Amino acid sequence: MDRWQAMRVFVKVAEAESFADAGRQLHMSPPAVTRTVSALEDIIGTRLLTRTTRSVKLTEAGARYLSDCQRLLADLTEVETAAAGTYGRPTGTLTVTSSAMLGTMFVLPLMTEYLDLYPDVIGRGLFIDRVVNIIEEGIDVAIRIGHLPDSGLTATRVGQVRRVICGSPLYFEKHGVPTAPGDLSKHRIIASTSAWTSLEWRFGVQKKSTVHVKPRLFCSTNEAAISAAANGWGLTRVLSYQIAPQLEAGELRAILSDHEEEALPIHVVHPEGRYASAKVRSFVDFAVGKLRANRHFN
Repeated sequence: MDRWQAMRVFVKVAEAESFADAGRQLHMSPPAVTRTVSALEDIIGTRLLTRTTRSVKLTEAGARYLSDCQRLLADLTEVETAAAGTYGRPTGTLTVTSSAMLGTMFVLPLMTEYLDLYPDVIGRGLFIDRVVNIIEEGIDVAIRIGHLPDSGLTATRVGQVRRVICGSPLYFEKHGVPTAPGDLSKHRIIASTSAWTSLEWRFGVQKKSTVHVKPRLFCSTNEAAISAAANGWGLTRVLSYQIAPQLEAGELRAILSDHEEEALPIHVVHPEGRYASAKVRSFVDFAVGKLRANRHFN
């Protein structure tokens, strides 16, 4: 006897309160439904249903057994869904979010490479400088920088970035190089007015300090602030990955490295846990491997 199938039949009969209706839903004859439930009762050793000519009602034992069966069948469905999510073919629309510069510089290349591997997936990138509620806004995966609050989301750490102060070699030739955070008051400061920007620049891991900077130039984006710094006008503070190309090209130089505060973690976040769909699971696995291998994050 297939115990799982017998439990499914019993649940249908109990919910429909009819052998005939349950049979129609299961594409079984009423006699076959009756035999299945009777065999299940014989195995359990107790009556689950009370039959009359007009109705079928649960016994006290049947009501308890129904609740247990519904829970077990739901668990079985989740197990099967997990298997399909892990091994099935990725299809559908995949929505990924991150901050604007991280998205443009690193997440978008990940997405296009992933889409080349899985032609049945359509990509949608939401690159915006605000914390997106991925449940309410229907996001599949988020790449997030910073410490995460407690939540029911699944998060995998892939690296870290630092807050760095930078300027161009030309600027340092003209104005000198700050050797301590307090020296910043003597220099031109360029500040971004984008999200999460503060004029309270914190320093140190063990011995912490704060410097209130007074910018001479405000820019609406980090890209503009970086451009002004690279052109030699002043100093700005950004995340290390944001100036990776300019550092490699020698257009910018990071300073006060010994005074940096604790690095910020990077996580790949998604809401579905181990029951993630094939598109989510495959993209998360792909992104985690690529980001962990990226030298700018480790």
